[in-house]
Amino acid sequence: MSGARMGAPGGGMSAWRMARQDSGVVRHRLAPGTVRRVLAFARPYRRELTAFLLMTVLSAGIGVATPLLAGEVVNVITSGGTGRTLAVVVAIIAGLAVLDAALSLGERWYSARIGEGLIFDLRTTVFEHVQRMSLAFFTRTQTGALNSRFTSDIIGAQQAFTSTLSGVVTNVIALVLTAAVMFTLSWQITLISLLLLPVFVLPARRVGRRLQALTRERYDLSSAMSTTTVERFNVSGALLVQLFGRPEREAAAFADRAGRVRDIGVTTAMYGQVFLVALSLVAALATALTYGLGGALALGGSLEPGAVVALALLLARLYGPLTALSNVRVDIMSALVSFERVFEILDLPPLITDRPGARPLPVGGPADGAPDVEFSDVHFAYPAADEVSLDSLQGRGDGGSGPGDGVDHAPAHPVLHGVSFHARPGQLVALVGPSGAGKTTISQLVPRIYDPESGAVRIAGIDLRDATIQSVRDAVGVVAQDAHLFHDSIRNNLLYARPEATDDDLIAALRAAHIWDLVQTMPSGLDTLVGDRGHRLSGGEKQRLAIARLLLKAPSVVILDEATAHLDSESEAAVQQALAAALTGRTSLVIAHRLSTIRSADQILVVDEGRIVQRGTHDELIAQGGLYAELYRTQFEGRAPDREWTVSDSSSLGTGSRYGSFREPPAPAHHHGRNAMGIGDKISNAAENVVGKAKEAAGKATDNHDLQAEGQADQASANAKQTGEKVKDTAKDVFGR
Repeated sequence: MSGARMGAPGGGMSAWRMARQDSGVVRHRLAPGTVRRVLAFARPYRRELTAFLLMTVLSAGIGVATPLLAGEVVNVITSGGTGRTLAVVVAIIAGLAVLDAALSLGERWYSARIGEGLIFDLRTTVFEHVQRMSLAFFTRTQTGALNSRFTSDIIGAQQAFTSTLSGVVTNVIALVLTAAVMFTLSWQITLISLLLLPVFVLPARRVGRRLQALTRERYDLSSAMSTTTVERFNVSGALLVQLFGRPEREAAAFADRAGRVRDIGVTTAMYGQVFLVALSLVAALATALTYGLGGALALGGSLEPGAVVALALLLARLYGPLTALSNVRVDIMSALVSFERVFEILDLPPLITDRPGARPLPVGGPADGAPDVEFSDVHFAYPAADEVSLDSLQGRGDGGSGPGDGVDHAPAHPVLHGVSFHARPGQLVALVGPSGAGKTTISQLVPRIYDPESGAVRIAGIDLRDATIQSVRDAVGVVAQDAHLFHDSIRNNLLYARPEATDDDLIAALRAAHIWDLVQTMPSGLDTLVGDRGHRLSGGEKQRLAIARLLLKAPSVVILDEATAHLDSESEAAVQQALAAALTGRTSLVIAHRLSTIRSADQILVVDEGRIVQRGTHDELIAQGGLYAELYRTQFEGRAPDREWTVSDSSSLGTGSRYGSFREPPAPAHHHGRNAMGIGDKISNAAENVVGKAKEAAGKATDNHDLQAEGQADQASANAKQTGEKVKDTAKDVFGR
């Protein structure tokens, strides 16, 4: 119900909300066109808004009429009126009460319909827009700041058409009607009563400034606590706290903030109570003054007794609207600023969009044949911060900018320089090189996570900028080194790749990824929840689920970005088997730091400082020397190489396509030497054991006077010792070579 209808208490609550708002918002300069865009969002609800405002006006009128009718009752009683007249007035009062109740329900229905409709429109519009933003936007944006735009700002914008609009209309109408009626009844009493208003308003403004500071501090502390809980109440954050043994320190820091919020809450509650008591006291004093002065005028015959009662009742409805309207600019600007902050997100253009006339890639699944992938003189630089995000979403969140604000203002710098290569249909092309060389950047240009600044990336001969984004994303599948799984069931994580897939499709993908045996042993099977980011599964299990999801998608081009980088040997073996199925019949780009895993790649590209500095097969690159040979020697100095990809032709199977698998590569000569030396040592040790046992047997034979057994034992001992020495010498010789 509106403040006018609720009288002084309702007006007090409105004034209390006003006092807590930040008056500094009125100094904010709105972006041009903000009001026009706000009205555009409200246009679909113009009928509801019209009905809502009409009901609000009627309610305000009833709020003024009721005190007049109450005064008329007093006049009827004091002037000796008839019971019929009294009954008519009372019936009108009752009818207005029923109408007011019906209007209250109607207002609430329209208010909810308009408000929730606006929230729905804003949320869906912003969500759809953010979904189209590039990866650069998310790398620059704080998640909490973005979530704030989805919650507090959207709700603040919605209040522009519910609380703010209805409050302004109701208060204006109530104030005009109430003041007009009061001046009509007695201008003297009205003026004297209004003189008490500054006694309340001026101290209230000082209290309001203090409340605004406390409110801002509480919001800041609440935001900090929210950030703390988000960062600590997940698997990674909780593990870090436990491993470093800081739960007591974390609890103490959180308790400090929570304690300050508690203290602010107590202070704010007391300020609020004092505020409401003061308003009630001023209204009571004004009412007493009205009764006193009005009573004197009534006794003198210049004022009717009913007018005195009506003035007292109307006075209670005058202070609330006056106080609320004194801060109407803050109410309106707060709502408009919330809209503006939402519009800031909507005004950020997506970095990757479909060109006019873009067409789908002519690429089907692996059964239709793998396409080729070509990079032609590609140059690329990551976009600068101001191209993809807002300062208020990156740093401190206060909208400030400049040195020391936590926002990256560095200009974009080139990352790739003239990258060119051609991966033929079905080929496996490996990207190797030191960290930060540009390998992942190259891989992100293939699914159009980014577009090159110059040059072209082509699939099936079509520049990806001329293809629709959806067709590119359908054609390319990626398995990263840290597979992301939603906090959902295994089934829903897989269906994210192909929503229409049946259970048989899911099981087939899981079998091909070598994880169905595990899934079917889980109590809930496909409906098992994987936990936050899949943390209920091991690293190898997460990777195999990610591979199953990729197989379900059935892309024609596959990118493996260090897919086995952080796995133990057992998990890596299982994942490698699954990856072999993932590469069957597909053109593949494999990023690898462990060079032994890509020895059999059709083409190896060595990337350094954004350039391809070497290319060829493994044997060709080893023969060339240079960076690849240096990396290879560094990795395999003193250890056995990992299992490697081998790309085979399956034409003998009648498929005519290539498939990937793993095999153990031949080890370098010095590795064979070390293995031989180790084997020689073991055999030599075993021979010494035999010698010892033979001597023990010879001793027992001597004790038993068994000359034949003694001779045999001595001979066995000599033979074992001689064999052990020969094996050891041979092993040393092999190691020396």
